[in-house]
Amino acid sequence: MAKRKFKTESQKLLDMMINSIYTNREIFLRELISNASDAIDKLYYRSLNDGISNLSREDFRIDITLHPEQRCIVIRDNGCGMTAEELDSNLGVIAASGTQKFQQEDPEAECAGLIGQFGIGFYSSFMVSQKVEVVSKAYGSEQANRWKCSGLDGYSIEPCEKDTHGTEITLYLKEDSEEVRYSDFLEPFRITTLIKKYSDYISYPIYLNYESDVYDEKGQKTGEKEQVCKVQNSMIPIWRKNPSELDTEAYNSFYQDKFHDYQPPLHMIRASAEGRVSYDALMFIPKEAPLNYYGRGYEKGLQLYTNGVLIMDKCADLLPDYFNFVQGVVDSADLSLNVSRELLQQDSRLQLISRNIEKKIRSELEKMLKNEREKYEEFYNAFGLQLKFGICQDFGQHKEVLQDLLLFYSSYEKKLVTLKEYFERMKEGQDTIYYACGETLDKCTLLPQTEQVLDKGYEILYLTNYADEFVFQMMGLYEQKSFTNVCADDLDLATEEEKAALAQANEQAADLFKAMQEIIGEEVEGVRFTNKLKKFPVCLTSEGEISAGIAKVMTTLGKENQLKAHMLLEINAEHPIADKLRNLYENDRDKLARYTQILYAQARLIGGMEVNNPAELTEMICDLMV
Repeated sequence: MAKRKFKTESQKLLDMMINSIYTNREIFLRELISNASDAIDKLYYRSLNDGISNLSREDFRIDITLHPEQRCIVIRDNGCGMTAEELDSNLGVIAASGTQKFQQEDPEAECAGLIGQFGIGFYSSFMVSQKVEVVSKAYGSEQANRWKCSGLDGYSIEPCEKDTHGTEITLYLKEDSEEVRYSDFLEPFRITTLIKKYSDYISYPIYLNYESDVYDEKGQKTGEKEQVCKVQNSMIPIWRKNPSELDTEAYNSFYQDKFHDYQPPLHMIRASAEGRVSYDALMFIPKEAPLNYYGRGYEKGLQLYTNGVLIMDKCADLLPDYFNFVQGVVDSADLSLNVSRELLQQDSRLQLISRNIEKKIRSELEKMLKNEREKYEEFYNAFGLQLKFGICQDFGQHKEVLQDLLLFYSSYEKKLVTLKEYFERMKEGQDTIYYACGETLDKCTLLPQTEQVLDKGYEILYLTNYADEFVFQMMGLYEQKSFTNVCADDLDLATEEEKAALAQANEQAADLFKAMQEIIGEEVEGVRFTNKLKKFPVCLTSEGEISAGIAKVMTTLGKENQLKAHMLLEINAEHPIADKLRNLYENDRDKLARYTQILYAQARLIGGMEVNNPAELTEMICDLMV
């Protein structure tokens, strides 16, 4: 039979598709298996509606046979098959879909869960093949036909012999090149891996047929071959099974095998929906963060399936960044896919699934926090920082979602508490949430500024992570309560009488403070007495929104991010050092300089900051001791 030409637009589309649309050669097998599954679905659906008694679901199967000597792969199904006219219309015109036409003729056929709707997946076979032959016999027909094509130059259709209904596709692989080793697709292990990866949940058995070496009792090859025929797919996804049929071990085994974790998950989440969009989801929270979790190499996303066929290994659109630690799968037949099934159209159904998943994850975390506190704290130790990043992103836009999931150490029993728990314990008339920053819990508790707050009976949150203070700044308020750093210069819990006495003392010592500031230099904005301190002689407080902690974090990010905190040196007005400084100002300015430098260094050490010149400090202290 004479060779037929593709239409000009089909030639262009085929060329573009092979070189552009499909970015991963290995998906050719996924596409052909999906087409085979569709063909079986069509016949099975018709058998139910037309009362065909000689067809049973158990009789349907897909076979893949490897022929290394001929460098070819054969994919065979016993589905509905195609007539010569259907071969011409479905394969001769690229993007003509037999599945789509079938659904248009019978809209109720959507319930069959058909996958191939674009008639374009078949042509992915040309990414690995130099020639493709399709032998097909429609169910109920006496005549089979062969479709042959070697690429853009066209195709031919001719009658042939075939014993049974269905379709048989033979791919003659390209020769190996420096860039691609096509022979890998003739290896049983490679094909098994691809079936498990993309088509494990096709609802019909997929048999892999190949020849294998025979070994003797000593493990030596005998030179003989044996034919192997094994089912390679699971067929029924775990997320579609009745939960009553599954135990914890089954879920754990699925998670560890699917997501390559050496330990079981911390928590499992199942979700499903029907209505405007239908889907099943099975998600897991790992016990520990992966080694690359906070690195550039980490890739978020859930595996996306449609009717059991893997479409995307990492669908980032299904998870917000702050829940990117979640691993799992989502299976939906309602999403709009582009022609290559590798990219999703940005439609409202995808967004709806994403919103529902976000709500489900948040709900599960809240339930864990309420009912399994120890387990939640284990989760928080692994992924709490990501929740904090979520609040800092977009300037606190997501704080309502995340704020009640945060934990901070507290002066109340020195354990982790939520903001809600702190709020419920706040004293009557307390209008702010107090916090202290430090590298460790001990350093927070030893800050001199905590004394006054604790003496007044207020609870303090201890922020030990570099992101914590940024979180509070992005949140702004919690239940209409502001956040106050105990080291802030505007923190003042004194009475009006105490404030007046302090103001008078500062006014009288103005010349002393001017002299001390000149000694310290630009490191501080000013020096003054304070009544915040009890046993400590001195402290540093920050003036304005940039605290010492924030400035320190920004400095670590590079010179372009450096910020300077406006610091004040505060001296305990009730400490004996106050009188000593007054006396030195009047009688010994040289010693005043050394005292001032020592006090400033002490204030930095107490505040968890480094001393600029430790050797000089040591020398001055020894001088005074001698």
